[in-house]
Amino acid sequence: MPKRSHRRRIIVAAVLAATAVPLAGPLPASAAQPRAAGPVQRGLDRLVHEDGYPAALAAATGRDGRTRDAAAGVADLHTGAKAPVDGQVRAGSVAKSFTATVVLQLVGEGKVALDAPVETYLPGLLRGDGIDGRRITVRQLLQHTSGLPDYTQYLGDLLANRHRYYAPRTLLDLALRHKAAFPPGTGWRYCNTDYVVAGLLIEQVTGRPLGEEITRRVIDRVGLRHTYVPAVGEQGIRGAHPHGYVSPKPGVALLDVTELDPSAAWAGGALISTPSDLNRFFRALLGGRLLKPAQLAQMRTTVAIPADAGYPEGTRFGLGLSSQPLSCGGLMWGHEGDYLGYATDSATTDDGRAATIAVTAQPGPAEQGRRHAAQLLHTALCE
Repeated sequence: MPKRSHRRRIIVAAVLAATAVPLAGPLPASAAQPRAAGPVQRGLDRLVHEDGYPAALAAATGRDGRTRDAAAGVADLHTGAKAPVDGQVRAGSVAKSFTATVVLQLVGEGKVALDAPVETYLPGLLRGDGIDGRRITVRQLLQHTSGLPDYTQYLGDLLANRHRYYAPRTLLDLALRHKAAFPPGTGWRYCNTDYVVAGLLIEQVTGRPLGEEITRRVIDRVGLRHTYVPAVGEQGIRGAHPHGYVSPKPGVALLDVTELDPSAAWAGGALISTPSDLNRFFRALLGGRLLKPAQLAQMRTTVAIPADAGYPEGTRFGLGLSSQPLSCGGLMWGHEGDYLGYATDSATTDDGRAATIAVTAQPGPAEQGRRHAAQLLHTALCE
């Protein structure tokens, strides 16, 4: 299962650099939810009681479209209130699949060409040491083969600055002060900067804010009732939700980071959703309800990634979507998302099964916890 990859380490580094105030003690006895016999519920219980997550949520959707929701743990370590079933969480980089879908819709409408240079749509924007928007294509942005430097490496103490607003151009300018990782198209590296540029491209081509376009083109189209892109300056979570926490270092109590400004993630990770909504999204996406066949085929055209990239063996990346061998056979298609306070794994299969697992501490209190959450995704898809 997943190793700790570069994009996760930046969050851990930011947390370790901060001074935490102990806000919560051991998990209250009221964390125990009524135990179901199923393996998914048992897996959630283990994530809470063995790996120390305050809460763990799951949604599993069968081929027939019926969804079973489950939860374990508490929504709030102070009050001990039970975690809401199918509560809202910060979905992190799962947002990249939404952003890529909008870009590919624009491709299907003839407004964007996948293999056109970014310069066509954002003239003069990408310039730097080894960086030239005339040589980077839209496809390379979506597939993480652009070679752009990842701004998240240079954000500094993200935890201490979690209430700060970052404009998209601020994030991009931070990246452009550094040298390209490799010439475009010659390598692969997960890069949040790619999706900042993709978000700016969407706004330039449509003339509308990114959040509006994702809402109109994706969220409303498939009826995601509990999913939204936070407005500028919005730091809370609108609906029923478990609190999100970080584990600053061993022996220090979990720190509540539910309230924060998600602008540091923007097009690549600011989305808020629920497990069942994410299942609905990926089933609709892979089922052809959001993209024309040609664009869906492009999205599913994958490339190999380096063995040391921090993903399970056999993982390949398409356009805002990854494929991974499923433990019971076949492939699952989806994305994972880690941000301060929450970690999410979401995927679907070609025959219509879908599952999402979310935990409410990132970085979590146990090193193996994140791996166990990803393993539970396989269980949810295979049972």
